[in-house]
Amino acid sequence: MAEKRNDKKNADANVNAGGSINLGGLFDGVGKLIELAAKLQEAGGEIKKEGTIDFGDGKQGAKGVFGFSVKTISGGRQVVEPFGNIKKTPAGPKVGDVREPIADVFDEKDEIRVYLEMPGVNESDIKIDLKGDILNICVDSGDRKYSKEILLPGKAAKEGLSSSYKNGILEIKVKK
Repeated sequence: MAEKRNDKKNADANVNAGGSINLGGLFDGVGKLIELAAKLQEAGGEIKKEGTIDFGDGKQGAKGVFGFSVKTISGGRQVVEPFGNIKKTPAGPKVGDVREPIADVFDEKDEIRVYLEMPGVNESDIKIDLKGDILNICVDSGDRKYSKEILLPGKAAKEGLSSSYKNGILEIKVKK
């Protein structure tokens, strides 16, 4: 309980009297979130966390989005998958123009199914490329840009690839 009060106190300290946000504190929080993701990978289980940072005047309305999903896959192995447009660099977290969407990969009997969350784009702006067992998805739809490289659980042929996009969810099916 004391931790929650301290977290609230620290969060309140990051907002000054004028209501603006101390971005240094938020970047520290993102760094801690990335470290937490690594610890969760070691501990196991499944969890999703995400957040948004509005930079307002700092970068002409640029928004930073970061999240991660921890999943347990076959064999009890855990996978931590980050998403968003905030990347950890030696100089600290940096906000990019391109978001990495969250993705789920399902290895079915006859096909591999991939689902990506990419709201606010047009289906015609989605580019999908498959080379062996690497699936690349890129989207440039005005102010929404996404990019994701996914290592598939096995090799697949381009001829067996189909996709559909509805309500912000891209579904890709690849025949084995």
